[in-house]
Amino acid sequence: MAAVNPYRGEVALTLDGREYVLRLTLGALAELEETLAEDSLISLIQRFETNGFSARDLMALLLAGLRGGGHDLSAETLAHATIEGGPMAATRAAAELLARSFVGPK
Repeated sequence: MAAVNPYRGEVALTLDGREYVLRLTLGALAELEETLAEDSLISLIQRFETNGFSARDLMALLLAGLRGGGHDLSAETLAHATIEGGPMAATRAAAELLARSFVGPK
């Protein structure tokens, strides 16, 4: 099991039986803004807080978190991965990732 440090904004997600640590670094956030065509971090966060996100948005957030965590997975690899816990686990991980990046652990 990978060591997750919530104080660094890290979240775990298991893909194809392997646990990955996700983290939103500044570079990962910039990539996410560009991918989702958002002008600011605030509008990006609001998109997720208001449940105005799509599956494509969720994948972009998880992919940015994976890259920020040091994993070089492609979008295609993520799209075809089996996520332990299914789409709900992916959504929870994404929500935690945003919360830990901007609010910190609870």
